[in-house]
Amino acid sequence: MKIALAQLNPTIGDFEGNSEKIMQACRASEKAGVDLVVFSELVLTGYPPRDLLYKPDLIREGQKTLESLVSDIQGPAVLMGHVGERTNGAGKSLTNSAVLFQNGQILAQADKVLLPSYDVFDEARYFHAADQPVICELSGTRLGITICEDIWNFPDFYDQDIYHSNPVAELAQAGADILLNLSSSPYRVGRWQTRLKLGQHIVDRFKLPFVLVNQVGGNDDLLFDGHSFALSAAGEVMAQARGFEEDLVFVDFDRGGDVRPTPECDEDEMFRGLVMGLRDYLNKCGYSKAVVGLSGGIDSAVVAAIAVEALGAEQVMGISMPSQYTASQSISDAERLAGNLGISFSVTPIGDLFDQYKKALNPLFPGTAEDVTEENIQARIRGNILMAVSNKLGSMVLSTGNKSEMSVGYCTLYGDMAGGLSVISDVPKMKVYALANWINRKKEIIPHTIIERPPTAELRPNQTDQDSLPPYEVLDPLLEGYVEKHWSVERLIQEGFEADVVRTVAHMVDSNEYKRNQAAPGLKVTAKAFGSGRRNPIAQKFQKR
Repeated sequence: MKIALAQLNPTIGDFEGNSEKIMQACRASEKAGVDLVVFSELVLTGYPPRDLLYKPDLIREGQKTLESLVSDIQGPAVLMGHVGERTNGAGKSLTNSAVLFQNGQILAQADKVLLPSYDVFDEARYFHAADQPVICELSGTRLGITICEDIWNFPDFYDQDIYHSNPVAELAQAGADILLNLSSSPYRVGRWQTRLKLGQHIVDRFKLPFVLVNQVGGNDDLLFDGHSFALSAAGEVMAQARGFEEDLVFVDFDRGGDVRPTPECDEDEMFRGLVMGLRDYLNKCGYSKAVVGLSGGIDSAVVAAIAVEALGAEQVMGISMPSQYTASQSISDAERLAGNLGISFSVTPIGDLFDQYKKALNPLFPGTAEDVTEENIQARIRGNILMAVSNKLGSMVLSTGNKSEMSVGYCTLYGDMAGGLSVISDVPKMKVYALANWINRKKEIIPHTIIERPPTAELRPNQTDQDSLPPYEVLDPLLEGYVEKHWSVERLIQEGFEADVVRTVAHMVDSNEYKRNQAAPGLKVTAKAFGSGRRNPIAQKFQKR
């Protein structure tokens, strides 16, 4: 059996666009003499559709589009994900399903058995879980069909044991000849390798060929990296799709298949993921242009470089907004960066505006000295300028805060947090430096002076980040423990972090939930991002020290 792995980038709710992509992949697969085309989980609707699933019109249009595809696609059999409907029985009416059809006939439907409800997932909110997986016969081959989470219940491989069944084991015991998995498995650094190792673990245990087709593309804060693959019964990689882009690869387990290159390093895959996520977020929201406030610092430099890669230099605008505290080097570094990237660049000083703000506010602050209030006013002036450009020119503002800053609240609400997308809000500061060096791997794009200067917000004389924060070499691993691994204060102290630093940072993280709740969406690249997978309350008193 020759199988096509059709790795597509669907837009949620775009049935016309998604079905056209499906048709094109099927036409190309028919020309290649394929027997079966396999698509990803919920490819017709796009994943995750979230509360759009409560809209009856969405379900009806999805069913109508599916019927058209079943009627129109001729040639190879097709296995694709869609939203199914149950007509009887207790429980929710919708299912996360895979449908197998060929030449106008639906041959079988398999519903997802394991519905994840952790991290970014909330599928039990919408779907009814199947009691057992399904085997479908096609041309004498027994296909064992699973959908994404159905393969993630091997406690000896993956530190998770939350389900009462193992669909893969059930399919193997029932006599499947090949195991197929339709996935929409979100990206985080290294996840594609974990997915591949899990596939090899399954093959080693059951001695069956294994095919996984994963969604690719960005949908809101979630990135999907693709990296679909096929493994022989001996665990050999027979086919491997590209990461972070649409692809169509073929595999014949008797003759071999297409194996694409994989990312060189963590920085390579993270950069490509952020580029894809930025491009998809803007394009799927109807934008083509972006504007970035260029401070002369490393965060805005990396965001600008990502934007240029995603959209093209002609679609990106950089603006420097110096105050009396801005060093001349910051302006010249920003200008050099803009020149290296080939983007338009403007300088809009904010000194006079800042003075007018202070004059207007003086009657409200009698007898008080300047403090962080005036610092934040500068950031908010800059945010206003960027948003005005967005309104006038139709460019989306890209906010430039990193994960380290977002974690501890070292950012200004309605100031540097303003924007439509927070590109690197899940990238710790030290990783921002690593990305900058990777961007410069062939030639200098980000001026070396930006990378080498101590980071500073330049909101008061001689300010540096380390006036308010521990060194990032200390802060980032501490935050990884507290935010991503959920380690307690006691555990972090036991791990060797200084007690006073741990307590201070933990308090900063907990007390700034209200800021993050109002932040622009960010692109998830780590195990735990400040997005849809983190649901901490804002008003709460559990802050154990």
